[in-house]
Amino acid sequence: MAKVVRKGLGRGLSALLGDDRPVIEDAIEPSGASPAGEGPSGGGASANVPGGRRRLPIEFLERNNDQPRYHFDEAALEELSLSIREKGLLQPILVREIGPDKYQIVAGERRWRAAQIAGIHEVPVVVRELTDAEVLEVAIVENIQREDLSAIEEAAGYSKLIEEFGHTQEVLAKIVGKSRSHITNLLRLLNLPQKVRDLVDSGRLSMGHARALLSAADPVELAAKVVAEGLSVRQTEAAAKPVSATKREPRPGGHDGGASKKDADTIALEKDLSAALAMKVTIEHKSEGGTVTVTYKTLEELDDLCSKLGVCGF
Repeated sequence: MAKVVRKGLGRGLSALLGDDRPVIEDAIEPSGASPAGEGPSGGGASANVPGGRRRLPIEFLERNNDQPRYHFDEAALEELSLSIREKGLLQPILVREIGPDKYQIVAGERRWRAAQIAGIHEVPVVVRELTDAEVLEVAIVENIQREDLSAIEEAAGYSKLIEEFGHTQEVLAKIVGKSRSHITNLLRLLNLPQKVRDLVDSGRLSMGHARALLSAADPVELAAKVVAEGLSVRQTEAAAKPVSATKREPRPGGHDGGASKKDADTIALEKDLSAALAMKVTIEHKSEGGTVTVTYKTLEELDDLCSKLGVCGF
């Protein structure tokens, strides 16, 4: 049984497809007929082809409702369908069998949709046995590598892997070949109101804009202004900070300890460091530097910290 090699996902789908080159010899003719030298399928799945690939009737395939990508550009699909009509489908679709004559698409839904528009009757596929978590991992990686996912779609995929399959952010970072901070920042975008997320999905707001809006008192109102006036990320950050600053209430004595001045990124980083060290971490950032404070309760915790930092403990 072929399983996903997690360390290989970051470099592509070649571990699953056998290689990452176009499958010229397996291309489906525009008419939907089998390539020269091969007879008709005679119903059901077509015979296996070199490399473990096979052809399946297009109606045997179905989309994965958990796949992270849910926006498909109609103009791009039509353009791809024209290419498929002319040259055939050159790269196989990765699927897993989920029932008799029933296969779920793991990677390649865009090609499947375009093939239907092109009127193709059979498509080349690679069948693999994969778990639900592996299917989602592959779908996320494929789309990330092709830059097909919006920031919100990518974040939703990560959230599902964490909530339903028990992945940690550190594990996710290794699987998709991204930094842990990248994943943390994306997940925070899911805290934005739906109207703002829709703007990110549609491409009217960038990820940088979305991150800036996290600190705004009214993200929806500011997002509308950003779109209407074409504000840059820096301008959005500047517009968000004064609004949030008015929300601060100083502590008795005229000091707020600096905690209320922290932006969302600093707070998120504090949480990440606290989780990584299993100790409370606070960050006080100023214009030209700052301090990081780690609070321990026992000498054993201090010794553990020293070990994690690679210095001698007690």
